[in-house]
Parts: sequence; structure tokens; C-alpha cells
Amino acid sequence: MATAKIGDTVRVHYTGTLNNGKQFDTSIGGEPLEFTIGDGTILEKFEEAVIGLEPGETVNINIPAEEAYGPRRDDLIIKISNANLPPDLNPEVGMKLHMQTADNQVIALKIVEVLPDGVMIDANHELAGEDLNFSIQLVEIL
Repeated sequence: MATAKIGDTVRVHYTGTLNNGKQFDTSIGGEPLEFTIGDGTILEKFEEAVIGLEPGETVNINIPAEEAYGPRRDDLIIKISNANLPPDLNPEVGMKLHMQTADNQVIALKIVEVLPDGVMIDANHELAGEDLNFSIQLVEIL
């Protein structure tokens, strides 16, 4: 039977958990995740874990925070004044916003505090600072 290798397009089912056991994502009950190994669209260690698997095989891995979404950075918690917010926005703690950078990348932001003259936003990835655990099952090699 064929095994997954760099350049293969594969479909996998996965479940992601934190070290405390909290599940943060899963494809179980939905469509498998489809990606091409080596194209860089998902975490490198996740891709590497699929290499060598045969369809039906499962692997469990841990990806340290430094190799996942990096450490939490205090410099990514910044104030945005009301003048730079959409005029119809009614900001609330926990609300998610998106910002487009000068090079057309979209960054997800979360409001962490509402102030009289603006908001404090956190631009860290929601999984920054977390070690990630995945159970990955190769469903098929396309």
C-alpha cells in the first residue's frame, strides 16, 4: 500500500487538544482536512507527521508552542482609538475583528478591553503560547 510523501495531496481526520486536555478543533463529524504535504499551508510538524502513513493509520503528536503559533507576545496587545474603528461598531470584550495589512494579509484581532476613547486588542493567535497535541488519521492519498 502507498504511503504519504512530500507533494501528495492527502485527506486527514484530526483532533487537536491542549496539554490540559481541552479540545480546540476537530474534523471528526465533518469533512476531512485536505492539503498537499510540503506546500506550507498548515503547521510544518503536522505535515511531517503524515509523511510515511498509510491510509487508515493514525499518529499522535505534540507540537511545542515555539513550533506552532509561537509564544504570546505582549507587544501584540495594542490600543486602537475610536477614530480608527468603524463608526457603526459597538465594541464588546471578546469580539473578533479583522484587519488588513499593507501587504494585503488579514490579521485576526480580539477585543480584550473597551475604553472610553478606544479598545485594547490582542493580535496574538488564539493558540499562541500553547503546546498543541494532535491525533491524525490519514483517510486517503488523492
